[in-house]
Parts: sequence; structure tokens; C-alpha cells
Amino acid sequence: MTRFAPSVLQHDPARRAPILEVLDAALDAVDPYAAVQNLLRRDGDSLSVSDPSCRQPDEALTYDLRRYRRIFVIAAGKAASPMSRAVEDLLGDRINQGLAVTKYGHALTAGHPPAAPSSIRIVEAGHPMPDEAGVRAGNEMLALVEQAGEEDLVIALLSGGGSALLVAPAGQSTGAGGPPLTLADLQGMTDALLSCGATINEINCLRKHTSAVKGGQLARAAQPAALLTLALSDVIGSPLDVIASGPTVPDDSTWTDAWAIVEKYDLAGALPAPVRTRLQAGLADEIPDTPKAHDPAFAASRTLVVADNRTAADAAMVRAGELGYNTLLLSTFVEGEASEVAKLLVGLGREVLASGQPVPAPACLILGGETTVTLGQNPGQGGRNQEIALAAALALQDLPALTVVSLATDGTDGPTDSAGGVADSGTVARGQNAGLAAADNLRRHDAYPYLRATADLLLTGPTQTNVNDLHFVFVQEL
Repeated sequence: MTRFAPSVLQHDPARRAPILEVLDAALDAVDPYAAVQNLLRRDGDSLSVSDPSCRQPDEALTYDLRRYRRIFVIAAGKAASPMSRAVEDLLGDRINQGLAVTKYGHALTAGHPPAAPSSIRIVEAGHPMPDEAGVRAGNEMLALVEQAGEEDLVIALLSGGGSALLVAPAGQSTGAGGPPLTLADLQGMTDALLSCGATINEINCLRKHTSAVKGGQLARAAQPAALLTLALSDVIGSPLDVIASGPTVPDDSTWTDAWAIVEKYDLAGALPAPVRTRLQAGLADEIPDTPKAHDPAFAASRTLVVADNRTAADAAMVRAGELGYNTLLLSTFVEGEASEVAKLLVGLGREVLASGQPVPAPACLILGGETTVTLGQNPGQGGRNQEIALAAALALQDLPALTVVSLATDGTDGPTDSAGGVADSGTVARGQNAGLAAADNLRRHDAYPYLRATADLLLTGPTQTNVNDLHFVFVQEL
């Protein structure tokens, strides 16, 4: 039973049904509840944590629960709810207090009912634009971990979206560290960064330098407690300091890096004045930088990635092979402007048709990563994955053997209810029949209404996972 709405099967269901099976397999592989439960094992008072990078079972981390007076659980991100439930189902009787913040509509965990009574409170907040609920959650979480002492254990569960959801504007909690920022300041900064085409790594660099919790500062607040972080990665290459803006790990970025991003995108005039003032104060060494690897905050800290983009891509490759496709995972490091990546995807499919390379048809080529869309004035409705599908459609009109799919693994592509889109040789013609022009919608970054009209939208609802985007090129034998 697929999680995708049946509307996408309206055109060529015989071809599209297997495609949905491949997508379902990818999402199943990064189910946050299962990913956490697969890593954790409890035997009485012993909690073992298997490191996916370890080759031998005896290399697992072991925590003697008798050593800890209290256990606190904190979580932030689109997968916060299922990750929290997984820990609560294992340690419910030992958890003293917990707080999880997730995106609106993501608090309920299908198939994983909460333990009763719940020791982890789950709240919802705004994403991708931070809101007051995120500010309250960030300040409350900061206050929670500040209670922890050397006889306590803090378990942090991080996932994509945590950067926007866990909000504690710099200077508000302590009054130190430069001019205090407001939610409006952070919203203005986020809007400017999203509009200019900055990468997620660049966006998070500025977020860390305008926050009281990001960039290792939550770990600093939790010391001297033991700290275990489990992260579901939504960033290319899974750099720990970028996932949810790295609140519990050392931060490699500096004030200089943050200001270089401002200059790269000519954002000085677009940023709220207090943000600009804070960044310039940091450059002048008037504000301490985020904690680095040598900071004592990380002396009793360990961080593991429970699943990432490659986990999903590998599962998709296996399922596609079972369905008879010649499969190849080309990269999980795809970046760039979405419309340009679409041309690359179509070009890869054309190569399969022309030369049988890199694998012969029937083929399934898989790529992962995170693209960007540089918005102009008055953009329409869509997201980067929908933009890829629409841009690909324009290049597929004379290529009936090819289907291009772009999927947001969290089920939310941009500020829409779509998880992405599918494009084939009929997508442009279907739009014309609906009175739409694909090139015009693409120019206005208005892919959502177009793909909705052509029944090429992928709709899942919240998947409650988030491991970046997946792109597929399916090549049929005609």
C-alpha cells in the first residue's frame, strides 16, 4: 500500500505504480522511529547504542543507567515526534522530563502510539519561518538542559527542520552577547536568506551566530551532564554542525564565515539592522564565537547519525533492482539551481537511450542532495522539487521513454503540501490542455498549480522523516 495519493497514477499507472514502490522503499528505510530503535538496546540498567560506523558489535557505546540521577530528553525537527516516541518506549520509566518541538501537523506519529503517561511533551512550531511557538520552545529547552548536572544524562534527538523550529534569539535569555535579537529579526534574516538562493549550510551558519542554542550552545548549557545526540541527517554529507544547526556539537563556522555569506549575496541592506549589528560586533571580537572542538562543553558528549540521504537512496536502489530496473546511485551530493539540475537529470536519461551508459534500459538512476531556487519578484507557489519536475517536463516532450521524479523526503516541498513532482513526455501537453504554459509557470516559480492541474504532484502528507531530496531518472524500454 503506497503512501502517495492516487492522483499521480491517473496517467500511465502501469509505469508509475512501480516508481511509487521505489519511493516508498526509500522512505521506509529512513523511518525515524525504526532508525532510533535499531540503534538503541536496553537490558535492565544498561543502555547500549550501536554506532553505524562500527564493524564489531562490542564497539557499541554503553551507558550504565544506575550512574544517572536524572535523564532528560530533548528533540527538535520534523522527525522529533517519532524519534521521541522511540526513546520513550525504551526508557519511559527512567525519563524525568522531556521536550520535543516539531513542525505544525507533525506531532502525531502514525503507527507509533505514545507511551502512557507521556514523559516527553511535544509542541509544534513554525517552519521554515520561525514563530513565537519556536521561541517559547527554544527558551524552555535551554532552561531545561541548564538544570542538568554531572550526575545527569541528556539525550538529544535532532532532525531536519530543527534549525527553524528551535528558536532562542541571541541575547534574550541572558542579556549578554551583544544586542538582543527578536523573533522579527530572525524572521527577516530567514526571509532574506531563503529568497537569495543561499544553501542550507550558509543559512545555518547565520542562524548559529544569531541564536542562544545553535552552534553547540545547547551543549554548553547542558554541561557537565553526559550528552548523547542522535541525528537524522537532512544535509549533504551529514556534517554534524549543520544538522539542525548543530546545537549539541562543536561549530566550525566563524563570524568571518557568516559575514562572507552576507557579502556573497549582497545581503547587508536586506538584513534587519540588529542582525547586521550583531554580525559586525562578532567580526570585531566584541562577542564570543560559538564553541569549537576544544570547548569543555563536549568532554562528555557523543553524536551519532541514525539515517541519512544515502540510507534512503540505497533502499530505493535495492527495490528498483527487485522490480527489474538496472540501477545506479550516482551521487548524494547534488546541489545547484533546481532548473539546471533538471537539465542534468534529463541529460543522464538521454545518455542511457543513446549509449546504454551508465546502465542500459530499463534503468533507474538515483541522485540525492538539496538544490536551491533563486526567487524573483512576486514568486508563485512551489518548491525546489516541483521546480525540478516542471523544468524537466519542458525537456521531455519528445522523450516518451523517460520519467523524472523529484521527491522531498519530508513530504513538504517548500511552503506547500506537495512532496515533489513527476514529469514525463505528456506533462507539457496536459498543461496546455488545462490552459497553462509550462515555461511561463517555470519563469514565475509557480510549479505547484501547474503540476496539480496535470496530476503530476506527489502528495504524501507529513512523512515525519527528513533526509534531503531524492531525484530519479527512470528509462523504459519502448
